Amino acid sequence: MHHASDGARRLVTGTDFVTQPVKDYEAAAKFYGETLGLQFSKRWGDMPAGEFETGSLTIALMEPDAFGMEPGRSTNAIALHVENVEAARAELERKGVKFKGETIDSGVCLQAIFEDVDGNTLILHNRYAPEPKRPD
Repeated sequence: MHHASDGARRLVTGTDFVTQPVKDYEAAAKFYGETLGLQFSKRWGDMPAGEFETGSLTIALMEPDAFGMEPGRSTNAIALHVENVEAARAELERKGVKFKGETIDSGVCLQAIFEDVDGNTLILHNRYAPEPKRPD
């Protein structure tokens, strides 16, 4: 795999946002804002779309058909970083969120898988093992 050298200008320097397809923007916004406690940052004008902040990635909820796109759910999971997976899971379970199976311990991280109101997969995630050293 080719890595850009430190002296070269990188074309991509970060990830600004990811879109999350939803059937009903208002219902989804309530889930992301109230249930998950993410900070609302921007509505896309009068369109059924808006942005919520995780701290490192903006999740843009949008009704795809309002933008001429096919409706449906995302095939990608979004792993949300939490300091304590079990405590976060318990808090969301108290709010009525149903998890898919037990919390997974991969040997380097904990993951608890659930869905938003539209069936998009979300994961509570915490990596407890140190990141491996990248060869330079």
